[in-house]
Amino acid sequence: MAKKTDVSAGTPATVALAAAGIPFTVRAYDHDPRAAAFGLEAAEKLGADPERVFKTLLATVDGVLAVGIVPVAMHLDLKALATAVGGKRAEMADPAVAERKTGYVVGGISPIGQKTPSPTVLDESAILHETILVSGGRRGLDLELAPDDLLAVTGGRYAAIARVR
Repeated sequence: MAKKTDVSAGTPATVALAAAGIPFTVRAYDHDPRAAAFGLEAAEKLGADPERVFKTLLATVDGVLAVGIVPVAMHLDLKALATAVGGKRAEMADPAVAERKTGYVVGGISPIGQKTPSPTVLDESAILHETILVSGGRRGLDLELAPDDLLAVTGGRYAAIARVR
């Protein structure tokens, strides 16, 4: 995969990756505002296996925000996320709080380049793929990169945090 140095996508995520020297590919698609499941829409429109396309979800773990990144066809296991970040209880974050703390809109929240960095956990299934896709910071924009590179730029870790729908 070639390093994408043209950051014309212009999001904090692409800027952060370029600044860190991490290779990535911008994958844009025409977002349908009527789409109910943003991640599944991305997989379909990009022709990517849903197991390689990951969604970014924010949860509050013992009162502190945490980021869980799971395949789009799966759910975030809140108890597993809490355990992964050393907490006891987790619940999904209020969407308005998630937008304010990350600087992104729901459906376009990237795990990269968030305004306020939070503990980040990537589901361990990501290690099965050479590259994965995550939101690039707006609806209709994904970034393809190696899972280890995603963890390097976010300071995250792997854990089993996904569960079947």
